[in-house]
Amino acid sequence: MSRRQPPPPHCARSYVFWGGREGYQSLLNTSPRRELDHMARFLQMAVDHKKSLGATYQLLIEPKPREPSAHQYDYDAQTVMGFLKHYGLDKDFKVNIEPNHTTLAGHSFEHDIIMSSKFGYLGSIDANTGTPELGWDTDQFCMDPKKAAFVMYAVIEQGGLAPGVLNFDAKVRRESTDVEDLFIAHAAGMDTFARGLRAAAAIKADGSLDKWVKERYASFDTGLGAKVEAGKSSFADCEKFVLDKGEAKRTSGQQEKYEQ
Repeated sequence: MSRRQPPPPHCARSYVFWGGREGYQSLLNTSPRRELDHMARFLQMAVDHKKSLGATYQLLIEPKPREPSAHQYDYDAQTVMGFLKHYGLDKDFKVNIEPNHTTLAGHSFEHDIIMSSKFGYLGSIDANTGTPELGWDTDQFCMDPKKAAFVMYAVIEQGGLAPGVLNFDAKVRRESTDVEDLFIAHAAGMDTFARGLRAAAAIKADGSLDKWVKERYASFDTGLGAKVEAGKSSFADCEKFVLDKGEAKRTSGQQEKYEQ
């Protein structure tokens, strides 16, 4: 009787390192620099092992700020991106964002998704949410189309998630005890992200939001602003510009207009 063999390692699409315990409880008994060095060395060993297998799957790190550790080293997307850059692992890893963890880090639901996407690190998404009033990981199904639209807009802007996915790392509430509740939760979660995708696609097709953002930064497209962005200006140039042109005209951020 033959044993069923596991699939070869190259069959996987992605591999997520969930940083649930890479952190400290107290700094009194911890050498954080040494622990981060060790963490980077472990991840480099994982990269080397992947290469030795001839595997092609995407390696991902999932940021999480706390629970169970008091402070976790992969606190949020920006912390992870800085860590990967510092240790030369940025070409081998992307991030798997769980919006519930973003909330735990004190950010908005969509913050880590957008930040990682803008720097080319968004690899996959755990499609869930949490209860903002609670300080722990509740992994609820997202049923807010506005939040889903933020997520899907970022996905559209970067041209998709492949080989990453929208993964339901979610569960029903403790009081939801019927089999029907599981069906409703999954159906509602999928419908929510479908509605979010439709809304995001409509916003993108309309073009108004992109146009407004472009107009807001128009002063960096020409003249001194363009030189600042290109690294071809100095404080002396800025001083001369202000002395010649006078105080800058105040321009509204128009937040309410964008929200509507």
